[in-house]
Amino acid sequence: MRQSPHAAGRGPVLRAGTAALCAALFAAAPAAWCGTSTAARDSAASVTRRSGAGPEVTKIEPPNWWTPLTRHLMLLVYGRNLTGARIACRYSGASVERSRVTDRGRYLFVWLRFERNARPGVMPCQIRTPSGNAEIRYHFDAPTNPRGKFQGLTPSDVLYLIMVDRFADGDTANDHLASMPGTFDRKKPRAYHGGDLRGIERHLGYLRRLGVTSLWLTPIVANNPDSARDYHGYSAYDEYEVNPHFGNLADLHNLVAAAHRDDIKMLLDIVVNDVSPRNPWVVHPPEPDWFHGTPAHHTAASSDFQYLADPHAPPRLWRNVVNGWFADILPDMNLTNPDAARYFIQVSVWWAEETGIDGFRLDTFPYVSRTFWSEYHAELHRLFPRLFTIGEVFNPDPDVVSFFAGGRNEFDGIDTGVNTVFDYPFFFALRKVVLANAPVETMVSVLAHDRLYPHPQELVTFLGNHDVARFASAPGSSAARLELAQAIVLTMRGIPQLYYGDEIGMTGGNDPDNRHDFPGGFPGDRRDAFTAAGRTPAEQAIFSRLRRMLRLRRENPALRQGKLWDIAWDRHAFAYARVSSGEKVLVVFNAGRKEDTLELRFGQTPLAGAKELTPLLGGSPLAVAGDRLRISLPPAGFELYRVH
Repeated sequence: MRQSPHAAGRGPVLRAGTAALCAALFAAAPAAWCGTSTAARDSAASVTRRSGAGPEVTKIEPPNWWTPLTRHLMLLVYGRNLTGARIACRYSGASVERSRVTDRGRYLFVWLRFERNARPGVMPCQIRTPSGNAEIRYHFDAPTNPRGKFQGLTPSDVLYLIMVDRFADGDTANDHLASMPGTFDRKKPRAYHGGDLRGIERHLGYLRRLGVTSLWLTPIVANNPDSARDYHGYSAYDEYEVNPHFGNLADLHNLVAAAHRDDIKMLLDIVVNDVSPRNPWVVHPPEPDWFHGTPAHHTAASSDFQYLADPHAPPRLWRNVVNGWFADILPDMNLTNPDAARYFIQVSVWWAEETGIDGFRLDTFPYVSRTFWSEYHAELHRLFPRLFTIGEVFNPDPDVVSFFAGGRNEFDGIDTGVNTVFDYPFFFALRKVVLANAPVETMVSVLAHDRLYPHPQELVTFLGNHDVARFASAPGSSAARLELAQAIVLTMRGIPQLYYGDEIGMTGGNDPDNRHDFPGGFPGDRRDAFTAAGRTPAEQAIFSRLRRMLRLRRENPALRQGKLWDIAWDRHAFAYARVSSGEKVLVVFNAGRKEDTLELRFGQTPLAGAKELTPLLGGSPLAVAGDRLRISLPPAGFELYRVH
């Protein structure tokens, strides 16, 4: 299909709002959601005084902000007895533009405006109602120093996807949680297994030595506290709280800082399309049109993306894509509501500024209003020009996928603004060619559609992820074919993405079988595959080959930045070149089941005039005569040459 911890002594935790009060306000909310233990919530505004039967505040989002970062900020205040509330704040450089109470006094929206002279500090505000008053204090911090942060990605990067719960357990204290009883059980494939942020931090050295340069973490925000099945993170319960099973905000800060020290970038997975069906909003939405529909009356989301990309399709053919509930279960956010849209834009700005991450993976990208994505990226890239976003468009057709790529207006006049998208068309073609004996023309045809993308060199290529069966377990797979697929991804144009465990050939069918624990990352594991001694000979062979390919990619600029050129192909073999200003590299592979000899003709190609090919994977140089050469490869064979 998501710290520098705030200084202690910033004020008490929303003293007028206890867990009992919050539970009374939001009947669907377990106590964990109403708790006050996380740094994100504790550093926010605090209620310092209330009188009579006046307003009570339990939570404010965002929990804090930075000045001068933006000129405007929308606060969503949670509580009760807010009916008729008027708010007045005293702060140099900031003022209340307007406010509005909703849902019978459960929410108070407050819109603030900042002047350019606004500075960090604490803003006291009085909330006055006919039944009494309350005072809150809201914290403004100085913007973070951007040095070494918000770095974005380039084609020189290699992205490594980690499912947080299944990678490594670095803190067993957050396995069994009183606030989330019965959610931890390593014997159940759909329960928490203990993976956390500290576990990832402890294995940064392993990832650096492997050769990856950036990490993509599945969602780290709090999910339904009483559901073990939400271990994956894609069922948001609190947009501003770290999932307690994964750690806390301090752990996330430490991980990002440690990764940056190791020259590893960090991307968080963010979901704006939907939330958990147990999210307190579902029972008490902040506004009547906060969602598309209700639990009792809604439509199921379809995946008919092709109609969104069709200028002649009437809205009835694609309306359910953007308005329907994902899997007919997850409440669909109405991001045409300007307040809901502003809320989720601020969520991303908050996580970026708070942590210094380098980008976001954007889940279920086509299911969200394109107008929202345009506004979202305009704000995000204004504040963080290099921050990189990757949209998930799960579709095999490049005509459809390219419609969602940012960088130009489409027929609807909208540029989504997203930096790039995952190259699902190439993923499907790769598996067909390498695993299912499809003709290489399948892959060549997909690459020919690069003309549809504003920045094809930044497409994210991959051979697997957490939503599909592991490559090693797919029909027709073998160790040799896994290594071939990895080599193709690492030498193809784009930004390659690996899935945790593929470096040792981890197996697994469809969800959840494709999400096994990484061996050695958890207490009691019989072996530790993070070390050479803990890997089987077969695993070590796959690991060594991949690590070698990553090193060659790092050492040869043409494999990272060079233009892609098709040189020759037949039914099962393909030769392509990566050409940069100072280097030419030739890639040749045979995806067939039998030996294949491919005749290469370099005339009228960027390799014209080549005299010799130096193998980068071992072997003797090959002489080129008259711009022609014949290369024979075994089944699943792969060769890499520097061209002279």
